[in-house]
Amino acid sequence: MLFRFGSIGSRDIAIDLGTANTLVYVPGQGVVIDEPSVVAIETSGGTRHVRAVGSDAKILVGKTPDHIETCRPLTDGVINNLEIAEEMIKHFIQKAVGVQTMLSRGPEVVICVPSGATSVERRAIRAAAFNAGGREVWLIEEPMAAAIGAGLPVSEPIGSMVVDIGGGTTEVGIICLMNLAYGTSARVGGDKMDEAITAYVRRKYNLQIGEGTAERIKKEMGSAIATPESHHIVGHLRGQDVAKGVPHEITISQAEIVEALRDPIAQIVQVITASLEKAKPEIAADVIDLGITMTGGGSLLRNIDKVIADETGLPVHLAEAPLICVALGAGRVLEDAAYRGTLCPA
Repeated sequence: MLFRFGSIGSRDIAIDLGTANTLVYVPGQGVVIDEPSVVAIETSGGTRHVRAVGSDAKILVGKTPDHIETCRPLTDGVINNLEIAEEMIKHFIQKAVGVQTMLSRGPEVVICVPSGATSVERRAIRAAAFNAGGREVWLIEEPMAAAIGAGLPVSEPIGSMVVDIGGGTTEVGIICLMNLAYGTSARVGGDKMDEAITAYVRRKYNLQIGEGTAERIKKEMGSAIATPESHHIVGHLRGQDVAKGVPHEITISQAEIVEALRDPIAQIVQVITASLEKAKPEIAADVIDLGITMTGGGSLLRNIDKVIADETGLPVHLAEAPLICVALGAGRVLEDAAYRGTLCPA
């Protein structure tokens, strides 16, 4: 399939459609939108309409009256509600390029998909972007976009490996000569870490906490390894006592957070080691030299790079801008024709 873009300009965009956050890249401007993938829906007079999108919707999570509900239109990196996903994407596109551009000539869109997405899931993502106003829609697999955004030598005859730990999925890609020599997607990431913390606190302390609280404590004191100081690093959690039904506050240590995160981290390590076993010998030799490059919000968890390095025996590097690597890579495809071959055929 021959990919043709129009004259690249501000009307063409790249979208990293993430379970936790959606980022929009505009050529010449960079990442112009980085907001939660959350939509607030209001029911009034028997009809439903969008009340808020992105950051404005995220602050409403867990605090809405009965006639307003907040939802994430993506689960594990793929769309679970096509109608709401279209509304969210349309909102972000309009915010990035302006309403007039949408009305006169919709943008061409490069949008990221998990490498493990099925053909049905890929068609749903393409349809959502098209129905949201995209004039043409192209797909790129997330590991490839992450590798390009991280500055790996994807166009050279050198094997490189990228691990992108997002909100809904962990993407692993082994790349050589503009091709994904091996790619896989495990439905475990930052959201599963939050869920693990929530379940641990409920099980041990009989305290129900919200997803925002779990995410906060993960960022503030989460770690993949317990250190001698972990028992002395503490944080405070507020929620509802399940037995008494009243608000309650507890103190929790970093060592306990490490214990809570053990299972999701083990799953991430397992998918990485399994991917290394799939690498061809010559590519594996290159990966030994270059090591593993990590991107995505989950890569910022303390000491997760050390766990992966210990389990694989390979050097592990954190990309320079891990939170926006996928968006940067997708945007680079718009700006540099040399990378058009990384787009997925229809």
